Amino acid sequence: MLRTEGELKKIFKQHDANNDGLLSQAELKKAFQCLGLWIPGIRASNGIHHADANKDGQIDDQELNNLVEYAMQLGYTVKA
Repeated sequence: MLRTEGELKKIFKQHDANNDGLLSQAELKKAFQCLGLWIPGIRASNGIHHADANKDGQIDDQELNNLVEYAMQLGYTVKA
């Protein structure tokens, strides 16, 4: 599926259910479900493991690029 980096970021940010600026594992699971990925719970767990630089268990704005990079590895290519 072809998406821009901005589209992926927007989808992830839309799933910040409590609007705290952080993406929890539960919020990421819903985002990956929205993207149509299989086993979204595992994808969310792996996404946090891949992108969570400060190891607080959540994805903040500074770590969002790492999350988009992880999503691209799952087959979401980014248009230049």
